[in-house]
Amino acid sequence: MIKNVSVIGAGTMGNGIAHVFAQHGHAVTLIDISTEQLEKAMATIKKNLGRQFEKGTIGEVQIQETLDNISTETDLAKGVSSAHWSWKRLPKMRQSN
Repeated sequence: MIKNVSVIGAGTMGNGIAHVFAQHGHAVTLIDISTEQLEKAMATIKKNLGRQFEKGTIGEVQIQETLDNISTETDLAKGVSSAHWSWKRLPKMRQSN
């Protein structure tokens, strides 16, 4: 059974994937090389949880449980060390000639 999930890349898709897994009871490590991006991702998750609360689809306890299920990491090896499943969502980088 999958209990620990690592999501590599904290952009739009990455934070959404982390949100859904965490909301469904999984321990999630959200990994990115940028601390700033991780902070932005967590702010987005909090904002989205707030929207769900306003719509009445989740309660305050569920918000806190979801947030408690998410940790952030900038070190890839540490972030995936206990993962049962991982998801890589990284942008493709164009190389200059």
